Amino acid sequence: MIEIRVNENNLQEQEELSFEAFKSIIVNDYKIAFESRQASLLGRKEVLTGKAKFGIFGDGKEVAQLAMAKVFMAGDWRSGYYRDQTFMLAAGMLTMPEFFAQLYANTDPDADPGSGGRQMNCHFASRLLNEDGSWMDLTSTKNSSSDISPTGGQMGRLVGLALASKLYKNNPDLNYLKNFSVNGNEVAFGTIGNASTSEGIFFEAINAAGVLQVPMAISIWDDAYGISVPAEYQTTKQDISEILKGFQRDDKGEGYEIFKVRGWDYPGLCETYEKAIKVCREQHIPVMIHVTEMTQPQGHSTSGSHERYKNKDRIAWENEYDCMLQMRKWMIESAISSEDELNEIEANAKIYIRNCQKKAWAEFNSGMKSELDSAISLVERTQKPELIQLATQLKTSIDPSRKDVIAMVRNAIRLLRHDHSESKKALLDWYSQQHDQIFDRYNSKLFTGSKESPLNLEGLKPEYSESSKVVDGREILNACFDANFARDARVLAFGEDVGAIGDVNQGFAGLQAKFGKKRITDTGIREMTIIGQGIGLALRGLRPIAEIQYLDYLLFALNILSDDLATLSYRTKGRQKAPLIVRTRGHRLEGIWHSGSPMGVIINSLRGVHVCVPRNMTQAAGMYNTLLRGDEPALVIECLNGYRLKETMPDNVGEFRVELGKAEIIREGKDITVISYGSTLRIVEEAAEELESLGIDIEIVDPQTFLPFDLDNLCAKSLSKTNKLLVVGEDVPGGSSAFIMQQVLERQNGYRFLDGQPHTLTAKPHRTPYGSDGDYFTKPSVDDVVEIVYAMMNDSFPDKFPKLF
Repeated sequence: MIEIRVNENNLQEQEELSFEAFKSIIVNDYKIAFESRQASLLGRKEVLTGKAKFGIFGDGKEVAQLAMAKVFMAGDWRSGYYRDQTFMLAAGMLTMPEFFAQLYANTDPDADPGSGGRQMNCHFASRLLNEDGSWMDLTSTKNSSSDISPTGGQMGRLVGLALASKLYKNNPDLNYLKNFSVNGNEVAFGTIGNASTSEGIFFEAINAAGVLQVPMAISIWDDAYGISVPAEYQTTKQDISEILKGFQRDDKGEGYEIFKVRGWDYPGLCETYEKAIKVCREQHIPVMIHVTEMTQPQGHSTSGSHERYKNKDRIAWENEYDCMLQMRKWMIESAISSEDELNEIEANAKIYIRNCQKKAWAEFNSGMKSELDSAISLVERTQKPELIQLATQLKTSIDPSRKDVIAMVRNAIRLLRHDHSESKKALLDWYSQQHDQIFDRYNSKLFTGSKESPLNLEGLKPEYSESSKVVDGREILNACFDANFARDARVLAFGEDVGAIGDVNQGFAGLQAKFGKKRITDTGIREMTIIGQGIGLALRGLRPIAEIQYLDYLLFALNILSDDLATLSYRTKGRQKAPLIVRTRGHRLEGIWHSGSPMGVIINSLRGVHVCVPRNMTQAAGMYNTLLRGDEPALVIECLNGYRLKETMPDNVGEFRVELGKAEIIREGKDITVISYGSTLRIVEEAAEELESLGIDIEIVDPQTFLPFDLDNLCAKSLSKTNKLLVVGEDVPGGSSAFIMQQVLERQNGYRFLDGQPHTLTAKPHRTPYGSDGDYFTKPSVDDVVEIVYAMMNDSFPDKFPKLF
């Protein structure tokens, strides 16, 4: 009889136990598992009675998660999904009041520290950051990256969490980062349902971890269904570990150690996890634990019953092989516990869970009650019969929500539109205060907003001298990366063709030889996992640059970027951050898949990520210098046709900074404001010369970043001078141009300065065909810019600018 302990080097040790100590551990395990099951059952009732909105629980997975928790040590990481409640409880990373607080969507971060009421229940996270956004000591805590609902999405970041251990172990330059690793001995634990192993990201991540040989332990909870769809429709041979046997380690030592164990076999599970994690932690070998014969007693969620799709034989088998019943039976047969002792544990557990639920519900309602009472009192003070009726309806309603309270007040304010009394003023003051609190509860922390935010960094101009050389734009990027890699040992870069050849456009040329393969390395063709890998590394204190070779192929990873990276700070209310920089190149070149500029897709799906659109490589370098000194995620889209254009190398190439959200006037003019970015900006600049010969003086504004967009309202200021607006971009109609219009005309109130219809000049509503002619006839050209600007001037001054066509 042994117990797993961890020594000062974060390695497993075994200690002999007496029978009494052994019994105590098992009895306590059963108590935790039984409490978790009761929480699932009671949670479902709370949803069905209307107290909670939706419920999804981990019943049927309890015993396997007990075993996993036994080998999960301080410093380790979890990247899981919404069935892991027993693991979180057993590992001490979740309390029962917190479980119910999340079920009720309690917005108090102390009640629900994982998400502050923003995440659906059983979406877990641990706090990684202090209140000010600085990192905590992640070697002394058990860590869980924040869950997302897409059930395979956690696999990408899992690879990065595991790779970080390998980098910390093998790169002595990182030894100073004491709060992030102890000799790289941390294991990254992943969990996934068997049905979700059908997703492409699962296979990408499994292959990537096998190639990288990192300490990743993936547990597959196999209950033979994916919602209502059985395994015969999900997996070849209906057995994921069977079809992945090719990943099993061979004589060369590469690959996985694959384990298979039944989900109701407590001793078998404990033995399997002990063996698997010892190999994973000490040898940095990825392991896969396929846990079969699991059940899901309440079905997938509160949305429906599993009796609709499981036949009687299956339900009878699940009733017999419920892991809780089987563990109970084994404990009695092994004389570890008696029927009476277990009955007492179960009775006490039911009382404890009900008390936790009542406490969480009372705490959830306590803050609401004060708001409710205040609102009703203020409305009743107006002494308006129709308003008093509103207050009475709210007072007599059952379990009114915050929405009900605020809706009543807003309705009252509308009814008081002609009133100028003190009681109305008091109501307006109360609503204003609530408005600020509502923002904090539901809308804040899209970015972490720490003191290290890149938005806090002032710009620093590039410096030039007589000795400054005129070089290809790519050489400026190369020099910028060289300087940043030398400055900060945390910086690393990876992607397709990034390592040996220094990327397809030579931005990293020669840098792998200088800084080593641990810091600048190639990857396979796996866009989702490249991004996920970057997220995991960034969560562990490193500063990764993940490269996606072309902007068109960013769409392969958009789910990970949007679901995971962009929402991370928001869904944890600022208690987790992943300062990943995604580098790519796009806009016009040649062909359908090498000339993309899907900026509307990116802007609308990546709120929570800074989106930078530099017009040349000098501006791109300045943005990298800023971002690598900040702590927020960003996407930088370089101009694909600009690498060999000549630019002057700044003397301070690794130091100068471009401020995010700061637009720049590229050319001053008085007749029309033209806003453009990236590659089309050069088209506009070229057109400006011909327009000047036609007597038209345009002002050109480069926003430089879309998220954030022109924080100083420079676009509207320009518009106040010219009174005419043209937006030029190479996205489809209604893409980035619509976003710019909304920002300038609505957010910046630029509509007030217009004396004519604003216009957009975009690409055609389809992909770009191959060849120079295809580019000319589908994307904005110099001729297009000249003619649309001329037509706008014709609208105002037809005599001076007669129609061309």
